[in-house]
Amino acid sequence: MGVARAQYSERDDPGGVFQHGVASGDPTPTSVIIWTRVTVPGEPSEPIPVAWEVAIDENFTRLARTGIAYASPVHDYTVHVDVTGLTPGTTYFYRFSLPEGGAPTAPDISRTGRTITAPLDPQELRLAVTSCANMESGYFGAYSEIARQAENGEIDVALHLGDYFYEYASGRYAGKHGITRPTAPEWECVTLEDYRARYAHYRRDAELQWAHAALPWIVTWDDHECANDSWAASVDMDRRAGAMQAYLEWMPIRATTPSTGGHIYRSLAFGELAEVSMLDLRTYRSAPTRFKSQDPTRQMLGSEQFEWLSGRLSTSDARWKIIGNSVMMAPLNILGTPLTEYLGHGMGSLPLNPDQWDGYQAERTRLLELVARTPGCVFLTGDIHSEWATELRVEGRTVAPEFVCTSVSAPNVDDKLHLPAGNPTSRALAAYVRQVNPHVHHVELDSHGFMLVTLTSELVDARWFRVDDVETKGSPIRLAHEESWDGERIV
Repeated sequence: MGVARAQYSERDDPGGVFQHGVASGDPTPTSVIIWTRVTVPGEPSEPIPVAWEVAIDENFTRLARTGIAYASPVHDYTVHVDVTGLTPGTTYFYRFSLPEGGAPTAPDISRTGRTITAPLDPQELRLAVTSCANMESGYFGAYSEIARQAENGEIDVALHLGDYFYEYASGRYAGKHGITRPTAPEWECVTLEDYRARYAHYRRDAELQWAHAALPWIVTWDDHECANDSWAASVDMDRRAGAMQAYLEWMPIRATTPSTGGHIYRSLAFGELAEVSMLDLRTYRSAPTRFKSQDPTRQMLGSEQFEWLSGRLSTSDARWKIIGNSVMMAPLNILGTPLTEYLGHGMGSLPLNPDQWDGYQAERTRLLELVARTPGCVFLTGDIHSEWATELRVEGRTVAPEFVCTSVSAPNVDDKLHLPAGNPTSRALAAYVRQVNPHVHHVELDSHGFMLVTLTSELVDARWFRVDDVETKGSPIRLAHEESWDGERIV
C-alpha cells in the first residue's frame, strides 16, 4: 500500500511572538474559530492587541475578514476569534500580527494557517481521526502526514478524540526504549499553570504545529488532559477547573466552561451527508468500578448530555450521524463466554476495562437501543492505543459500526512488552480477541498512526495509516488496513 515520509522544517517551530503557531477549529458553513498565542517579554498585565486577517488566497491580496483581538493574561495570552460571515465549503488562509509600529515584520507576524468552512451539500467528507499523543514515547509523525494530505486536498477536517497530552511526571510513561524526548514541566500537572505549561511545551512541536495550521480540528477531551481515569469527582475541583480552563484556552474550540454551567459536547453539520456529535465522557461520569457495571444509576454521559444526544440523533436528517466517542463502546470479552457469564452472574459480564463503556453497561444498552432506532449512526473512538473495527449489536442485531484509531505515539502492547511490532505475542492476543468476540472484525495492537474516515452517501470507509517507527523522527507512514460500513454491516 502507499507510503509517505513526514516533511517539516525548523520554520514550523518559530521563535518570537507567535512561537506556538496557529490553529483553527469547529467549522460551520459560515464561520470558523481561529487561534494563536502571543509571547512577549515580561508578560504584561494589560491585554495585547493582535490583528487578524482571513483571505481567500495565500498572499492575502483578497481579504475576506479582518479585525483586532486581544491576548489577555487572564487567558494565558491565547487568542480565539470566531470568524463569521464566510462562504460555505471554501478554503481560507489566516494569520495574526502585532499591529503597533506600522506594517508587521517577520518576527511580529504568525505563520499562515489554512482552514475550510463546512460545505452545504458535500458529496464526500474526509476525517483524520487521532488520539493519545505522548511526547516522551515517540514523535508525532501521524500529525505530519495529516498535514501533508490536508494541504494536498485529501483530508477536510481533523477529529481529536482525547489525550492530547499526558499529565504524568517526566519518565512515568516513556516509550519502548525509554524517553524519546523529555516533556515539561517535569512534574505531574496539577495546577492551572502546570497544564498551561504542558500545552505550551507540546505546541512548540513542529509536526503538531503543522497539523494545526493545515486544516480545522474538532476536538474533545478524555482523561489525561486532567488526570488518569478521571470521573466527575475523581480530583479536587481546583485541579479539574484548572485543567478545563487550560484546555479551552489552548484548543480551537467553540465551547463554554463546564465548571460554570456550560459544556463542550456539541454537534457540527456537514450538509445532509453528516452530522458530527462530539461527546464529553469525563465531566459527568460515575466512578469506574468492575463489579457494578450493570447498575442503572451509573452514568457516563450524564442525564443532560444523554438527552441532548438523543435529540441530535432523533432529529438529524444527515445520512451519517458521526459520534465522537473517546472510549471504546464495543463490549470486550477475553475470558471466553462461559467463564465470563459465570463470573458475572447476576451483574452482567465483568468488564475487562471498567473505564470504557464496558464499565457502564446499563447506560450503553440505553444508548444502543436509541441507535437501533436511528439509521446511519457511526461511532469513532480513541483511547485504547490500538486499531479496531467492530459491529455494535442489540439483541444480536447489528445497529452501528465502531472504528477505533490507534495512538499517535502513546505506548501500546509491543511497547509495554519491549518487543518488536507484530511480535508473536501481540498477534496471538489479537487472534484470540477476535475468536472470542465475533463482533470484532479487525484488531491490531502494536501500531501508531491515525485513521482516515471517508464518508459518501453509500459508504463509510476507514483506513489506518501506520508509522514505521514512532521513536524515529521522520519515519515513513504507510496505509496499512481498510474496512468499510455499507449501512448494515462491515464489508
